[in-house]
Amino acid sequence: METYSILIVDDNKDIVRFVHVNLMQEGFKVFSAYNGEEALEIINNNRIQLAILDIMMPKRNGLEVCQEVRENNTVPILMLSAKAEDMDKILGLMTGADDYMIKPFNPLELVARVKALLRRSSFQNTTSQKNEDGILHIRSAEIHKHNHTVKVNGEYIKLTSIEFDILYLLASNTGRVFSSEEIFERVWNEDGYGSNKTVMVHISNLRDKLETVMNGEKFIHTVWGVGYKIEK
Repeated sequence: METYSILIVDDNKDIVRFVHVNLMQEGFKVFSAYNGEEALEIINNNRIQLAILDIMMPKRNGLEVCQEVRENNTVPILMLSAKAEDMDKILGLMTGADDYMIKPFNPLELVARVKALLRRSSFQNTTSQKNEDGILHIRSAEIHKHNHTVKVNGEYIKLTSIEFDILYLLASNTGRVFSSEEIFERVWNEDGYGSNKTVMVHISNLRDKLETVMNGEKFIHTVWGVGYKIEK
């Protein structure tokens, strides 16, 4: 069984040690860093399968690190922050984070979120035997369920595992409107109460990536006051 490598980055050494111990107890290999530059060096020189980033750090904050990582890497990223304001959470998600937790946090919840992100990422990176039933063709987009790839106008689009899951949910139910709460419950497998902003940011990121190569064509539609849908 594969041992997953996880990076924890925080300038608070007590938090790093606390998270390190909890993850080690779950059988993970854990790398530690205390600033943004150290984090990028570890990510660039090791096969990191999930990164936990604090937002407020010296030598490149967590948002800057996340943004740079997302230029060529879809590794799952879990953001940590002492700030509970919606705007901080939105900024973290908009730069490419997959999930966001507020300090102080329950270590059991942290481990549960790490495992959920790894399960999703592991499925995305597993190459399965091709099956035409797992391929959706919608206009210029080709969406492959089994290896989690998306091709638009012949060009592959890099999506995070959560972005892909949202896209596949909408694309496999064309014409149906999904509320933010329902999308959250289907993709995150958690109660969707209060999830509107989280889903909104991921949808916004998805639109940016898709419409950039679709010459501005609208792919995911907003039904105001109801939710989101994709038309055939």
